[in-house]
Order: sequence, then structure tokens, then C-alpha cells
Amino acid sequence: MSEVNTPSQTSGPLFGYAMLWEGSEAAVDPARPDAFVLSAHLYDAEGAPIGWPEAMVEVWVADQFARTRTDRDGRFEVVVAKAAPAPLDDELAQAPHVNIQIFGRGLLKQLVTRAYFADEAEANAADPVLGAVAPELRERLIAVPDERGYHLDLFAAGERESVFFEF
Repeated sequence: MSEVNTPSQTSGPLFGYAMLWEGSEAAVDPARPDAFVLSAHLYDAEGAPIGWPEAMVEVWVADQFARTRTDRDGRFEVVVAKAAPAPLDDELAQAPHVNIQIFGRGLLKQLVTRAYFADEAEANAADPVLGAVAPELRERLIAVPDERGYHLDLFAAGERESVFFEF
């Protein structure tokens, strides 16, 4: 490690102190009837977890917003609720999904992806954004049901790299 910190070297340690607040991991009240946990593991190109203090994650959907960090095993959880299908324009609707931004050490620009839901197959098949992704990569955007909600594995790089969008 160099003796002079560069922006990418200083980004990680700031996450836990300057950008999170108590309850920031809940976009909705966990007691809300339609609330669920979206969990994920974040991995590097070799499949090693990107754990604290290396990454912070933001999620948003409709009027919901949450911010959290990965734990030492690269896992994070947020509490959200599915939003109704959102219009893309007058003719096209997007399937229910959660937008995800990953900030991390060494990333000069955040990674942006989505989590669609495995139990929304019909809506997913009609989603224009998901439809623009190569068919063999679409499964990398699909969160699968688990005992608390949904789960998705995210890979920042490598052969199993998640689908990321440019904005």
C-alpha cells in the first residue's frame, strides 16, 4: 500500500462512518405486511467475498431507499417491498425489480445493477430492460425466493460477473 492515499483507497473506510444511519438498511418498516428481506453476497472475480470495509450498497425502488454495507462475508441485507410494475413509457412497463448500486474500494464509479424476482416470470419476460440483456446472462439478475424474502449473488468481475448498467 502506498504512503499517500488515493481516492479509491480512502473510499472504503468512510462508508461506515459518514454515510450510514441507524435503520438505513430498511427502505420500509419491517413490520409492513408486504416487506421482505433482499439479501445478497458480493464476490470478487475469484469468488472471494468483498466484505467490510470494502463495500457499501444502496438500493432503491419506487419511493423506497436503503443503504447498508457488506459484512465480513460479503453479505448484505435490506428490507424492501415490491413496487407495482413501473411504466418505462406509454406502451412499456418494467417488471417489479430493485435497483442496486455498489460502491467499493478501487471503484472510481459505482456498479449499477438490478434484482428481478424469480416468481414474476410473466412480467420478467415482458420487461424491456431485462429483454435487452443477452439471454444467457439474464439469470444473473434474478433473485430467488428464500425463507426471509429473496437472495441474489453478485460478482463484481470475472467469468460470473453480474450484469451492470451504465448511466
